[in-house]
Amino acid sequence: MSCHEVLREKGHRLTPQRMLVIEALHNADEHISAEEIYEQLHSRYPYANISTVYRTLELLKKLNLVTETDFGEGCVRYHVAEKGHHHHLVCRSCGKVIDLKESVLHPLEDTLLQEYGFDADLRHLAISGECKGCRRKKRSKA
Repeated sequence: MSCHEVLREKGHRLTPQRMLVIEALHNADEHISAEEIYEQLHSRYPYANISTVYRTLELLKKLNLVTETDFGEGCVRYHVAEKGHHHHLVCRSCGKVIDLKESVLHPLEDTLLQEYGFDADLRHLAISGECKGCRRKKRSKA
């Protein structure tokens, strides 16, 4: 079911601003920030403001239509949930982002449920650390 259909089904209005936010999310090749969405929205709908973008993103998040990920760069980024779940390894030294297969986290999810009784939401994660290249550079300097 599309974002538009879910919003209508749940009784939410499809305002021009909301439609433009959804369009920006769907057209993004990668994760997109609220500020980047606002730039697109504002260029086509000059009377819109950033709070409209944040309210729309919160609504879409509440309805599980978008995921929110913190890549450690000072802002969160958004991704349309229907584009699939995926995870990222983010190097805190160089900023490189490496995609991580969802299957890698299944053992963690099972362990959290069995040992802690905790049903973790692992649909979209960013794990910070250091990439192989940056670790190698550190070793060669030592």
